Amino acid sequence: MDRIMPPVTAVDDLARQIPDGASLALAPDYSGCALAVVRALILRGARGLRLIGVPQLGLQADLLIGAGCVASVESAAVTLGEQGPAPRFTAAVKAGAVELRDSTCPVIHAGLQAAEKGVPFLPLRGILGSDLVRHRPDWRVIDNPFGPGGAEDPILLVPAIRPDVALFHAARADRAGNVWIGVRRELMLIAHAARTTLVTVEEIAAGDLLEDDRSAAGTIPAVYVSAIETAPGGAWPVGLRGVYPADLAHLRRYAEEARSEQGFEHYLDAFVRERVPAE
Repeated sequence: MDRIMPPVTAVDDLARQIPDGASLALAPDYSGCALAVVRALILRGARGLRLIGVPQLGLQADLLIGAGCVASVESAAVTLGEQGPAPRFTAAVKAGAVELRDSTCPVIHAGLQAAEKGVPFLPLRGILGSDLVRHRPDWRVIDNPFGPGGAEDPILLVPAIRPDVALFHAARADRAGNVWIGVRRELMLIAHAARTTLVTVEEIAAGDLLEDDRSAAGTIPAVYVSAIETAPGGAWPVGLRGVYPADLAHLRRYAEEARSEQGFEHYLDAFVRERVPAE
C-alpha cells in the first residue's frame, strides 16, 4: 500500500481538527512541540482551549495564551526554563484572564494513565498533605479500603484525564502511520489517553518502524494516531531531541519581547502572522 495511514494532511488542516473549547494535551519544551500547528491555531483565531501540560508547559502555551486562545490551564508548571517565567501566562493569571488548575507531575501522569487504562481514577499518596488538595475539589481523599482495620490510611483518588486532542511533533513516521518518539514516553501516554491524536513529523521513513527492534519500543502504533503532517523544523524554536537544538537566541528574544503586550504583538507580527499562506 503506497499511502500513509492515518492520512497525511496540511498543518492548517491539523489545526482545524482542534475545535474551539477542546481540551488539548501538549508536551513540554524538552519533548515534542508541534509549534507549526500552534502558529496555525493562532492564525485561525482559536478560542476557549483548555490546555493540559504533560506534565508541564512552555512556549506553546505562552503563545496560545498571549494570543487569546486559552480558557484554562492544568499543568505542573508553565515556564520558559532557562529563559525565565512564561510572560504571557503570568500576565494572564494576574489579570484573571485564564483559569489556573494547579497540579503536579505525578497527578497529571496518574490521570492520563487512568484514561489510558479505561478506569475512572487512580490512587496516589505523595500529594497528601499538600495545600493543592484543598484547592482541587475534583480530587478525593478516602480511607484505603484495603488498609489495616481500625487504622487511618488515607489515599488520594485522581480522576481520569482524557484530552479531546493530543498534539505533538516527532522525528519520523512510517508509511503505515506508526510514529517514532524514542524515549519520550509521555507522548505515548497522551496518544493512548486522548480521543484524537494529531502529529507533525520531520520525515516519513522507509520500512515499518514496528518491525525493527531498534525502533519498535519507542514507536506509537498507527491505531493511536488520527492524522499526520510532515513539517520539517516543526518544533522550532524549542528544538527536537537528536534532530536539532533549541534556538536559544530566538527564545531569549521571545522572552524579552513578550514581557509586554505590545512586544508580544510585535513578535506575532514578525514570526506568526507573516506566515499566513497566500490565497
